[in-house]
Formats: sequence, structure tokens, C-alpha cells
Amino acid sequence: MIHQPVLLQAILDFLKKNEISPLNIVDGTFGRGGHSQALLKEYPNSRVLGFDRDPESVEYGLEHFNQEISTQRMQLIKANFMDIKNISKAGFALFQNQAPDFVLLDLGVSSPQLDVSDRGFSFYHTGPLDMRMDLEQNLTAAMIVNEWSEKELSDLFYNLGEIKFPNKVVRAICHRRKDRPIETTTELSDIIVHSDGWRKKGKHPATQYFLALRLKVNNELENIENSLKGLVEILSPNGLLMVITFHSVEDRIVKHLFKSFKDMGKILTKKVIQAERLEIKDNPRARSAKLRIFQRGEDLCEE
Repeated sequence: MIHQPVLLQAILDFLKKNEISPLNIVDGTFGRGGHSQALLKEYPNSRVLGFDRDPESVEYGLEHFNQEISTQRMQLIKANFMDIKNISKAGFALFQNQAPDFVLLDLGVSSPQLDVSDRGFSFYHTGPLDMRMDLEQNLTAAMIVNEWSEKELSDLFYNLGEIKFPNKVVRAICHRRKDRPIETTTELSDIIVHSDGWRKKGKHPATQYFLALRLKVNNELENIENSLKGLVEILSPNGLLMVITFHSVEDRIVKHLFKSFKDMGKILTKKVIQAERLEIKDNPRARSAKLRIFQRGEDLCEE
């Protein structure tokens, strides 16, 4: 499946409506570069510094954005977006040591990650129970499923997956792993289906369980909590931080953090921006996407 950048038109419409023409853009979750490509096209004088923790995404970018890189309109770095502030202290050479005026985070998993079975994100495709965005890290979903205690698994699915009653599935997992380790995505998915059944039409029973595992494997919530303030601080005066989330746990964290930044600037999305019906029809993965925007204050000085 071709990766379609979520809420792209909403982002472009917001910038146009507010007469904002970003020059130095940080794409903290580069993926397949859909957002970056559109921004470079829309703003011919702009430059994009792209970050991604997934080496396959960086390799893809180096191959498919060769012209942009060779003309110094783009630079790609393999790093987590939570490392951007530390990297910025050395100065962004691409921006000629100027501060970025636009930082974008798309916290979803890209279509290639979901659809390639080897990555282990999808319950529809048989693959290793992996779920690592950074393949160099040690923790995998299989380690959690096979090694964590029954209580630890129940707490994980309850807190991160927002599953009210995960115990039946957890007991089935613990019973099954006594015979042999659960090693593939479809093995785990089948256990969940047989234990929990289909409760909501159109939503696979494994959805929230896989989500909870992915969030934990990649420390996604901790990364958000630990990075957003630093990303606001590296912005130029009046610079924008845009964050796209895909589920309520992430969105609540971003919403509350933005509110806590009141001394650093202002929230520009009093009402969260969501995908229009046409976009959802064309790209069903956009249905849960939410965009929140924060603007750094004009007189804010970094400590």
C-alpha cells in the first residue's frame, strides 16, 4: 500500500489561511516523506531536516529524495524525535544555524511498516512478533508477551490499550506460552480472537492489544512526554509545532502538555483538527487522526 500522509491538506490549508510560509522545517517522523515532499513543493524556498528512528525509512528517503538532498533542500538523520533538541545544540547546518520555524510530528505507524509482515506490526499478516521501530533496540513484542507476568500484561493492556477487561485474553496467552513461545503476529492474533471474539463490527479484536504492545516496545508515550517542551524551545519566535496523534492516550498527553506550555506560547487549535469525510474514504487510517498546533511565543528566550 502506498503511504498517504495524513491530514496533509489540513496542514497546508492552515498555513495558507494564516499566511504562514515556513522556511526551516523539521519533520521529526519522516516515514516515507509524504509531508516533507508536499511542503517542499508548496514552499520553494523551504528546507527540510528529516528525522526517523527507523533505518528503513532513512534508507528510503536517501534513495527517493536524492535530488532534494543533493540541492541541499533536505537532510536526513537516523534519530528519534526526542533527540532533536540535543542535536540542535550543535547547530542545524542545513538551516545555516537558524532555528526551525516549523516542527511536525506524525505519531502514527506508516503504511509500509504496517503492511510489511517482517516488521510485526500487523495482525493481518504473519510475521515475527517484533514491533520495533528502531531495529537496533533490544525489547520486542515477543519478549513482552512471553516473559511478562500475568499482572504486568493485564496492566499493560488496561493502561495503554484502554481495554477494560483484558484478563481473559491474558490468561489465554499465559496458558498458551507454557507449551511453546508465541512467536508470530497471527499466533497472538488468533489467541485474542478465540478468547475475546468480535465485539465491534469492522474493528479487529486484536487492535488495542497490538497498539498497547507497540506503544510499550517503542516507549512512544514517554517519548512524547519527554520531547515536546524541548521541541517548542528550539523553535524560532512564532514558530509552529504540529503534532498528529492516532489514539486517545496520545492525544490526551499532547493536549495536556500544550496547556502546560502556556508561558511558552499559545495553542492555535482550540478545537482539534480531524480528517474530512473525503480523506477518510480515501485513506481509512485517517479516521482516528487528530492534529494539534502550538505556536511559540514571540518573546520566549531559551534558558
